[in-house]
Amino acid sequence: MIEALYNAVVVQPIELEETTYGNIVVPDLGNEKNKTGKIISVGPGAPSVMGNLLSTTLKAGDIVVLPTMGFTKFEYKGEEYWIGRENDILAKITPERASIEEVIAQTEVTEEEKQYLTNE
Repeated sequence: MIEALYNAVVVQPIELEETTYGNIVVPDLGNEKNKTGKIISVGPGAPSVMGNLLSTTLKAGDIVVLPTMGFTKFEYKGEEYWIGRENDILAKITPERASIEEVIAQTEVTEEEKQYLTNE
């Protein structure tokens, strides 16, 4: 198990699909793209100048976008990981949440429940 320290994060890369033409696989080698990965471990945080602990904001399981450079590639038990500082992560990808109207449309609710849920 890899455990992150201070404000470090351990990220497992998410492989992007390669383009295929028939039976020929065409890897996307020429494009410098940001990497996407799933956070495996997050450190507790780093001390501030005043000595207070600045805790990390990400958690294990989050999907993030990493810069093209700056993270250290590390192999552990045959798996590839990237290790770097939390504040170098560019973005966190969150799934879209369904609106209350979409949930109501997909479930059976009474008119009274519908009015309560939509505050009408």
